[in-house]
Amino acid sequence: MLNPWRLRLLTQLDALGTVRAVAQAANLSPSSVSQQLSVLESETRTQLLERTGRRVRLTSAGVILAQRARAILDHMDSVETELLGFGEEPSGLVRLGAFQSAVHTMALPAAQRLASRHPHLQVQLLELEPHQSVPALRIGEADLIITTTDFGELPLGPDLDLVPLDEDPVLLVLPPDHPAAGRGPVDLAALADEPWAFDIPQSYMANLALRLCRQARFEPRIVGRFSNYTLSLQHVEAGLAVALLPALAAHTTRYQVATRELATPVSRTITAALRRGTPPRAAVRAVLDELRPAPRTPTATMG
Repeated sequence: MLNPWRLRLLTQLDALGTVRAVAQAANLSPSSVSQQLSVLESETRTQLLERTGRRVRLTSAGVILAQRARAILDHMDSVETELLGFGEEPSGLVRLGAFQSAVHTMALPAAQRLASRHPHLQVQLLELEPHQSVPALRIGEADLIITTTDFGELPLGPDLDLVPLDEDPVLLVLPPDHPAAGRGPVDLAALADEPWAFDIPQSYMANLALRLCRQARFEPRIVGRFSNYTLSLQHVEAGLAVALLPALAAHTTRYQVATRELATPVSRTITAALRRGTPPRAAVRAVLDELRPAPRTPTATMG
């Protein structure tokens, strides 16, 4: 009998690539992870890992088992939830990962509506940026994520099902008394000498902002890096920087800032993603349906 916990470690190794990364995700020591994977090899009587120096990689048999194990683990979770609910009523735990600006604008309102409609359904919200949420979904630490299809550094592969949710334009955020605050769409090249507030390195927005600045033929002078959009907005409000932020984060009345569209519009596609394979359980379908945008009512025209 194969141990589900060891199978999960194998799927995590397939998704994360290193024993050290698996150990961090599972809150174990690397030696414990290696030991458990060795036990799994004994249980299967198959070589699952190839060791090259200090690194390991999956053999062909290891890759096949990891793929099958992911489907098995998903099915086990689904069966457990169905037994708890014993019916079509959504119940059990759904772990919903979302990037920062989507937590309060999309995920939290959906969770509030679901709480009153399905009392046996528990939605656990996880703040995860795109570079974090996709690996979390793949290794089973999230059941459903809100992410973007535009994060080229970590593409969404055929192992995931995608459901488009919205388009979110990227805006220039300025102090209210900035000379460009009262104009229309702004050419970034006009702000080449400004101090900039950026997201943390290698995050989606940091990479996007840097790419847009370089396309405008200047290297931004970064005076602050923040993992929290509220800190970026406070920095701009204080007159210490300008910033590029998604509209979901920038459209706020809490801070005295000005927002302007870009002369060359840029937007990100917001999408929900879930693991492809077994059909999603009723609880995951309920959360996904709640995240879908409401159909737009056609505007009546006078004849």
